[in-house]
Amino acid sequence: MPEDQPGQVTELLRHWRQGDERALRALVPLVYGELRRLAHYYLRSERPDHTLQSTALVHEAYLRLAGSSTVPQNRAHFIAVASRLMRQILVDYARGRAASKRDGGLRITLENVDAVPINGDHDLLALDAALDDLSSIDERQGKIVEMKFFGGLSEPEISEALGISRATVERDWATARIWLHRQLSRTA
Repeated sequence: MPEDQPGQVTELLRHWRQGDERALRALVPLVYGELRRLAHYYLRSERPDHTLQSTALVHEAYLRLAGSSTVPQNRAHFIAVASRLMRQILVDYARGRAASKRDGGLRITLENVDAVPINGDHDLLALDAALDDLSSIDERQGKIVEMKFFGGLSEPEISEALGISRATVERDWATARIWLHRQLSRTA
């Protein structure tokens, strides 16, 4: 795996933004390990019999990213975009599965969001719907929850990706957790 030099990812993203498709292919080996970590983070809280594996989730996210008009500005933004794409992929799979087989009664709570297991497609869909509602009220809080819960990013990484202070991330995270907990408790 190639070694990532400081600024190399940002430089490749700049080239990609300018229309150089080779830049995306050169970029992937530099961030592949981090993307696999993200995919593993997502999948560890999925149901045990999930049909996607980390590699497949990374590849699906790559395909969606390559076909997207969104070109990240820097490494942190790239990881945030990849995190969102992985969330969308898993939600799409859950919706498809829920449409063919309804499972009942499983709900999630956000008591300790870092350790919350997603026990079924219904849990993921409930969280996705609540997160969409939160994002419509406060887009920044929605992004913070998505990056932390789905992407496994730390407060400093979220701060860098969004260009806001760490204190703002912490305040918004605390507020968003309370709001999501209330929303998810209502659907329980």
